Amino acid sequence: MIPDEVVEEIRARADLVEVVRESVQLTRSGKDWKGKCPVHDDRTPSFYVTPEKGLYKCFGCGEGGDLFGFVMKRTGMEFLDAVRHLGERFGVEIREVSRAGADSEEPFRLHYEANAFAQAWFRGQLLDPANGERARKYLEGRGIDDATAERFGVGWAPDDWQGLRGAASKHGFSEDLLLEIGLLTTSERSAEPYDRFRGRLVFPIESVVSRVVAFGGRVLDEGGKGRPKYLNSPESPIYWKSEVLYGLGWNRNAIRREGCALVVEGYMDVVALAASGVTHAVATLGTAMTDEHAKLLARYAKNVLLLFDSDDAGIRATFKAADALLAYGVHPLVVTLPSGEDPDTVVRAEGKDGLARYVDSAVDVLDRKLQLLDENGYFGSIDRVRIAVDKLLPTLRATKDSTLRDIYTSRVAERTGVRRETLEEEVVKGQDGSGRVGRILPHGTGRHDIRSGHSGGRIRPNLPRLGAERQLLLILLRSPERLDQAQERIGPEEFCDPEYRAIFEALVQDPHLEGPDDGLLPEVSDTLEELRGDPQDIERPEKAFLECVSVLEDRLLHKEHEKLMEDLRRAEKSEEGGRKELKELNELRRIRPGRWNVFPQRIKG
Repeated sequence: MIPDEVVEEIRARADLVEVVRESVQLTRSGKDWKGKCPVHDDRTPSFYVTPEKGLYKCFGCGEGGDLFGFVMKRTGMEFLDAVRHLGERFGVEIREVSRAGADSEEPFRLHYEANAFAQAWFRGQLLDPANGERARKYLEGRGIDDATAERFGVGWAPDDWQGLRGAASKHGFSEDLLLEIGLLTTSERSAEPYDRFRGRLVFPIESVVSRVVAFGGRVLDEGGKGRPKYLNSPESPIYWKSEVLYGLGWNRNAIRREGCALVVEGYMDVVALAASGVTHAVATLGTAMTDEHAKLLARYAKNVLLLFDSDDAGIRATFKAADALLAYGVHPLVVTLPSGEDPDTVVRAEGKDGLARYVDSAVDVLDRKLQLLDENGYFGSIDRVRIAVDKLLPTLRATKDSTLRDIYTSRVAERTGVRRETLEEEVVKGQDGSGRVGRILPHGTGRHDIRSGHSGGRIRPNLPRLGAERQLLLILLRSPERLDQAQERIGPEEFCDPEYRAIFEALVQDPHLEGPDDGLLPEVSDTLEELRGDPQDIERPEKAFLECVSVLEDRLLHKEHEKLMEDLRRAEKSEEGGRKELKELNELRRIRPGRWNVFPQRIKG
């Protein structure tokens, strides 16, 4: 047999409209879809699909049912075969068990039961006339009414070290289980486990099939007493933050109805938006948007509005999320809120209509990138245009939709002055067919001249002066704030080693790059981990940083200078006399005056 939770996950993930449209021509009719019934001779459309309820119905012949019923009716499959068919199509692993194996049917049954108990306990504490009074007043002050709090299961964890632990123990939940799912924690200062969530509003985190897998907590006093404002459950056998979007289980039908999703930074934003009538928002949970998040959203909407903070960290998170979404055929738009504001504060101050004004002004992610680059003067000189192109290429590479990528490429070519053909070559150069970087070697490098390297005996190219590349990456990994200064003078093309180049490109997208990056090839990830564990002590890091940047910069400039000199020598023999090459040579020398005394000076400008 197939467990009920697997069937429900398929029901949640599958797109009923998409399945029905394979055999019925549908057109939108309000929040529903309608067409001619495939069962009887339907002269006028009387067949309706209601995505919000997951049902279809023909008002002519009376035929109706759910997703599985439609597949069974159209294909003649039995129920289990229909479940297997849809599970394979929508990426749900089918786990079948025997009826005799009751324990194996639900290997994490106790984990879910413990979380369900904790949710009920936290909810009870919020509703307690005395214990929850302060938390209820806080919610009221944030514009969250009782109905919204109940809908999202918001609770309260009293400032008690043993409250939940004691209550759970009376109901037979072991401390080991509570520690494993993160409801209890330990420290060197306490011999006994204690409640992880204390003095916090508690937000149950549910899977897309509405099972509580974790919790998030928020203090009422903006992080007083040295405590972090937000605290989330650790990952566990039933919770991986890279695969869960807060609010999706509650809001997925509204997302389908609206045709788009709002992605915000935290669960407080999702709940506050819902209280104001905006019910198609989701949030990541203490992590950047992952491929799994993007893949999940792609099942429900083809357009996503990103509402992150407008500071540097928020902008980086916005562009990283956008690239992940583009890779799954989702079109991301960027909503810019006033400085210091977030969706929660906007809807409290200006209401739903106020937020709508900002949403209506959302711009395409590439347009937003171009705006910011223009505002920061990246189109005023050759060297900064080169940096701008490096910042734009990841978006071109990530875009799955060929039409949209064609539009993007034309826009970048128009704005930067770089030929479209050159941009297309750069896009291909940075991909391996899967969207991951680090596969294609830069021009001029090869694997024919190799040696045994320093990374576990793996083979690496014998390339000149790799010490500067390695040392610069060590500095940037330890001091991410130097990345902007480095980008002012160099880009990925200055790195000869393809793995170092891939790491630098990853740092451009995420300067902190704290965890493993699934977008990197395995050999690049290995090199990254090796660099992180390098014990080398860099003396005078500021001086070392400047020297490394100069080495990489001068190496590329020298190569370009030599190429232009050679082109000029050939061009002097032509009728044009090398005027074009001479102009380019002088422009190159203008970029770094005073650097060319070490290079040949036969040609005068």
